[in-house]
Amino acid sequence: MAIGNVTPDSFYAASRVTDIRSWAEKVLSQGADILDIGGCSTRPGSTPVEQEEEWRRLEPALKTLRAAFPNASLSLDTFRPEIARRALEQFGPMIINDISGGCEMMYDLVRASRVPYIWTLRGDLTLPARQPEMRDIDLILDPGFGFIGSTEADYACMRQMDSLEQYDRPILVGVSRKSMVWRPLGLTPETCLAATQALQMYALEHGATILRTHDVQETARTIKIFENLKI
Repeated sequence: MAIGNVTPDSFYAASRVTDIRSWAEKVLSQGADILDIGGCSTRPGSTPVEQEEEWRRLEPALKTLRAAFPNASLSLDTFRPEIARRALEQFGPMIINDISGGCEMMYDLVRASRVPYIWTLRGDLTLPARQPEMRDIDLILDPGFGFIGSTEADYACMRQMDSLEQYDRPILVGVSRKSMVWRPLGLTPETCLAATQALQMYALEHGATILRTHDVQETARTIKIFENLKI
């Protein structure tokens, strides 16, 4: 899953997309299976933009992608049910990637629309067992790295991540260039590519089936090495 942010303030500057078509051509050629588009930064400490500004950013990007790459799998990174509803109505089925953990309005929308929903657990890996009403939604489970509370909590969650395999759902891991990677090493988001790949390999070994990444080519190579190990 390639990260494409049509925002001016995402925490990793290289993920800020100004030419959505060129970006999509590049990452698809590098091996991306899903294009994840976001119009509102959710980095820790940020103040979300207003709903209409988020949609102003997203609408032309989604329109371009649907026209230029009609067969591409799209994912919409939003926590707002109204934004998700507009996108589904105007541009058809796509994955809804909701880092907030969701609300009843969002759950009802994805249930009725029959689209995949990335359910961000924010470190609570027991949540799927305690909310059986979610089982009729096409769920992708995201442990929620970066939204759990601390670097230590992120790593504690990572060590238990394979417990999610019992639910027989796809597991998405998004650790790309996040603080849990660079902070313990005294690096920055710009200098932690190798460390990101190391942690993504661990995630693959412990149940991850989708890697959300800023660096598609390098991540595709990591996946290839993992697949060679599994033969």
